[in-house]
Amino acid sequence: MDLYGGTISALEKGLNFSSDKSKAISQNVANVDTPNYQVKTVDFKNYLQEAKTAHLEAHRTDRRHLPFSPTTFGSSTHNYSSFRFNQNGNGVDMDKEQADLAANQIYYNALADRISSKFNSLNNVIKGGR
Repeated sequence: MDLYGGTISALEKGLNFSSDKSKAISQNVANVDTPNYQVKTVDFKNYLQEAKTAHLEAHRTDRRHLPFSPTTFGSSTHNYSSFRFNQNGNGVDMDKEQADLAANQIYYNALADRISSKFNSLNNVIKGGR
């Protein structure tokens, strides 16, 4: 049984995306002085594509029909090798990384609050409104 029509699983995917993005930003900040370090980022398109295909179901009426199977993506972290911000070949822009980290934290907190409210309403239903 899929509670809330897949809302919790969609929120989970959003939390996973935010967590991966936070890891990439942390790696960028940690390597701000590393020569020739390539900036890493997390691609939202892969997460969106995964969310679109994850719930795809089809009934095969003939054994010769191709089966539908959702594709899963591994890490969607990408390096930007052509971008250089500093003279030492490092591509980390600290202002951009800090802004991305703040935006990602707001996104993560909003998702965490939303999933918490979903679980609280489930708990309320289980307890019978008491």
